[in-house]
Amino acid sequence: MGVISLIFTGGTISMTIDPETGAASPSLAGDALLAAIADELPPTRTIDWGKLPASHFRMSHVLEIARLVQREADDPEVDGVVVVQGTDSLDETAFAWDLLVLTEVPVIVVGAMRNASQPGFDGPQNLRDAILAAADPRLRGLGVLVAMSGQLLGADDVTKTHTTAYATFQSPNHGALGHVGTDGVHLARRRTPVRLGSIPVAADARVALVTAALSLHDDDIPGPEHAAGFVVAAMGAGNTDARILAAAREWMAAGRPVVLASRCASGAVTSGYGFDGGSSTWRAAGALYAGTLTPLKARVLLTLALACGLTPGELAAVFHAFGGGR
Repeated sequence: MGVISLIFTGGTISMTIDPETGAASPSLAGDALLAAIADELPPTRTIDWGKLPASHFRMSHVLEIARLVQREADDPEVDGVVVVQGTDSLDETAFAWDLLVLTEVPVIVVGAMRNASQPGFDGPQNLRDAILAAADPRLRGLGVLVAMSGQLLGADDVTKTHTTAYATFQSPNHGALGHVGTDGVHLARRRTPVRLGSIPVAADARVALVTAALSLHDDDIPGPEHAAGFVVAAMGAGNTDARILAAAREWMAAGRPVVLASRCASGAVTSGYGFDGGSSTWRAAGALYAGTLTPLKARVLLTLALACGLTPGELAAVFHAFGGGR
């Protein structure tokens, strides 16, 4: 049996209450968290990357950790990799690693909704589940999964749905891939991850997220000079104010890719509305549909795709894999 590589990056799972401030702050390293797990587990090795709140992550951190995950996964002694982080941006970072890391080895992302000073601290149980999942050979080839509250969720669909609930992470479009119980891992279905083919040196291009909302002001709609690409969080099945579509035509005329996603919690953008700003007029204008990807995930994908130098055709093919495209 090989080892499970544990990469600790911080987050609520690493926090305790500061007696002076009464608020949670990072304090626990990887070995301290492992010591709280009573079960017999596969052999592990720990890498304390840092103690960074998930709300502080930048794309440079995501790429650095992606390279670290790739290095560990490429080690023939490693059977699986677990990344421990905060939950604020977990649905975005897990998806980024799903796109970037090229491996058949199980990669599991995990965190906690309670800190170590609170009653009901869920960190040890979640970490146990993640380690068992990473060690299970049946999870090979499934891409990056999230292990939270006993569930195993695909990184492409996982969404944080509640601010504090234990079971906040859900897969609203496709459902869980399985779960981890007291008797081990149970796999209900499989998935095929979508990969971009490489980890870029940097991903600095600005991708703007424009949200369609009631009674937007003109100043809320940026010009094409403001970003290298645009993701529009549309209403319903892909509808917006006509002014946003007019701006999008300017963005695309300037060579900026535009992706249309829905601000709804689940479902895909679909054609069918022909009024100015309706979903069909967006497709006719040349925008890419995001499929079932949330606006946040569509922004992650577009940012990384630009960094990897994808052509327009390649970009459309990637979004097509998520039920979107052109």
